Order: sequence, then C-alpha cells, then structure tokens
Amino acid sequence: MEEKRVTWLELFYDLLYVAAVATATHVLLHVEEGIIHPEYLLKFVLIFIPIWWAWVGQTMFINRFGQDLFHQRLFLILQMLFVLIMTSSLSVDFDPYYLSFLIGYIGVRAVTAIQYLVVQRIEDGERKKVALYLGRYFWIGISISLFSVFFDSWIRYVVLYAGIMIDIIVPMFGRRYLAKVPTNTAHLLERFGLFTIILFGEALVSTLAVIQPQKGNWNSIGFSIISFILIISMWWQYFDNVEKKVDKSIQTAGQTILYGHLFILMTLSMIAASVKLLFLHEVHYSFILYFVFGAVLLYFIATSLVFHRFRYKNNRLKFYHLGLFIGILAAFFILDLIVVVPNIVIMGELALFFIIYAKLTTT
Repeated sequence: MEEKRVTWLELFYDLLYVAAVATATHVLLHVEEGIIHPEYLLKFVLIFIPIWWAWVGQTMFINRFGQDLFHQRLFLILQMLFVLIMTSSLSVDFDPYYLSFLIGYIGVRAVTAIQYLVVQRIEDGERKKVALYLGRYFWIGISISLFSVFFDSWIRYVVLYAGIMIDIIVPMFGRRYLAKVPTNTAHLLERFGLFTIILFGEALVSTLAVIQPQKGNWNSIGFSIISFILIISMWWQYFDNVEKKVDKSIQTAGQTILYGHLFILMTLSMIAASVKLLFLHEVHYSFILYFVFGAVLLYFIATSLVFHRFRYKNNRLKFYHLGLFIGILAAFFILDLIVVVPNIVIMGELALFFIIYAKLTTT
C-alpha cells in the first residue's frame, strides 16, 4: 500500500479537539457527597461520543479518499468552523447550548457526507461503491439527529443519540463494501496515535495541576512523580506497540482500530481525572478504587484487542499473558479493598502495573 502522510492541516484540525476533550474530562471532576453521580458519568459518555465520532468520520474519509487538494482543504476548513461551534457549546448544563451544539455537530457530519458524494463522482469500481454507500447512508443518522430540534426535554436527546448511534453502525453494516477498499493502516494508526497523544496531554495537565511548589509540599511532588511514571509507562506501551510491534501492511476495514479506540480514549480521560481526584481526596475511598481500577481494566482490554489484531504473529501475546495482567490488577484491587492504603500507594500500584505491561508487550 502506498505511503500516506499526515498533512499539516490534519494536525491543525486535531488541535481543535483539545478543548472538546478537556471539557469532557472536566465533567468527571463534578464530585458530590464523595462520588461522581451517575448523572455526570452519563453526561461524560454522551459528550465524549459525539466528539469521538465527529473526529473519526473525517479521519476515515481522509484515510480512504483524502488528498491534499484545494477543494478538500476548503471542506476541512469549513468543518473546522463547525467543530468550533460544537466545542464552544459543550457544557454540563447542556440545555441552553443545545441548538448551537446541534448546528456544530450536524455541520461536521454533513460536510463529511458531502465529501463522500463529491469524491464518488471521480472514483470508479469498488471505491465508488464505498464512497456512494457512506455518502448516502450517513444522511440517515444525520437526518434523525437533526429532527431532534422539534422536540423538548429528554425526548430530543433520545432522538439526537438515536441518530448518532445509527450513524456509528452504518460502517458496520457496510463492512462487505469497506473490506474491498481497505484502510491505509499505517496512516490510520498514526492518526489515532496523534489523537491519543491529546489524551495523554490531558493526563499530564492533571499531574501538573497537583504540584504546589509554593507550599513546599513534598507529598504533592512525590504524587506528581509517581503520576508521571504512570503516564510515561502508558505512553511507552501504546506508542512502542504502534511503532514496533504491529504489521502496518495488514489491510482491513479498520473497524477494530476505529471502535476500539473509543474505549481507549474514554478510559484515558477517566485515568486523567482519577489523577486529580486521588490527590484531592474528594471522593470516597471505595468509589475511587472501583472507578480507577475499572478504567485501567477497560483500557488494558481495549489496547490488547486493538493491537492483537495487528501484531506480527511472533509478537502476539498468549492467554497466560492476559491472565497475568488481569491477575496483577485483581491482586492490587483486592488488597486495597481489604487494607486501606494512601492514595499515593494506589498510584504506585497502577504505575507498577503499566511498567510491567509496557515491558512485556514491547520487548
């Protein structure tokens, strides 16, 4: 497969999502009575999914059909304007900003659908069929979401997310078409890697936020050092796998990478929020244990599934590796349930887990 490089405009496009991701992560910091209420956990998911899908939709178009042409630049710049509108409308108190959010989200998705319909005119064979399929059927979900403007209260959210979910599963139903026009795996992994680095940046920001040198607080400095070790170990495991352990010549529909990264990215946000929550001691001990260990477990499962599919056969992990990693997490979790340990110890346990995870999966 021919080499496809990421353009500077794509990188600029990614920067617009920094604020969106930060807003989603901030929702997890709303603590009441020692816990993050289910309302805020749900809002986090409902904010994160449109952000992810808006970015994914354009990324998948560029991966299959994108060229650094004048008219495609204009489409991407137009979409960036809608991303700005969508991002500025993200809020925990969503109702007052619903219309502007809807305009931003529908604009992003409509531009992507139009791009497919434009490009199918110059394509032929299977490539034309794929572009026509996505360009037509994405309008179903877009139209349903747009129809939500005619409803009030919770009903409009049901309609909005029904459209988003239909939009998300359109590629699944069209897999038989998409498999005949495989993604450029090297470019796709690079694009998702660049988006993932935004989430690692969020985790680093959370780490920096707990340093208070003006107080000479060695506890906060120690906590920050351990947090940094945790984050750098996660970074090491993820990006060494991307660079050294996966076969980028494998041609697939790209859906394992696409949908698997929803959980990778969401759990990275959760871990970033956990760093601050663990330091501030604003949540109940038992709640933070379930929250942070659950996030780490889901991150581990998601990264394992995504990379396993693309690993060179001699580098694929065995079932005993899976048992080992889950066993380490379970042992730390059960120990912490039985014996109340300082939050800095919990961070140390997670850092140790990711050091082992990075070591065994990248060497």
